[in-house]
Amino acid sequence: MEDRFQLAQVNIARAKAPLDHPIMKGFVDRLDHINALAEQSPGFVWRLQTEVGDATAIKAFEDQLIIVNLSVWDSFESLKSYVYTGEHVTLIKNKKSWFDPLNAPSLALWWISEGHIPTVESAKARLEALQEKGSTPEAFTFAKPYPAPNQDTAPRVRLA
Repeated sequence: MEDRFQLAQVNIARAKAPLDHPIMKGFVDRLDHINALAEQSPGFVWRLQTEVGDATAIKAFEDQLIIVNLSVWDSFESLKSYVYTGEHVTLIKNKKSWFDPLNAPSLALWWISEGHIPTVESAKARLEALQEKGSTPEAFTFAKPYPAPNQDTAPRVRLA
């Protein structure tokens, strides 16, 4: 039996101000809708959120202005389609209005065993791996993706 894999993604951003500040209103006002679009998108599997559906309340970094988006998708193509088409593109185009640039990678992708839920700690480790090694099967980007592991054709990578 061949293992099946899904794609995990982490995306972090440093807000220009606390989310209740007027400068963040355009982002905050769109957040529930954008999350609902993701959840209804073909290939969506899971996203990090609190019991009330709020991922922005999860503080994964010492810097309290950094928000984290962590999700799982059934394929690279399904995530890419969601990110780069439809209403999500509008949000990306306005990113500079709400978020400051980071001096490290803000997005990492990696393959996980089907049914596995990644942790915030594993996501942070993938961002660090991308910073240290560049795009590898351990952590990669949309610009330099890696195929899902296959026992016959690709080396096994540690999945977390």
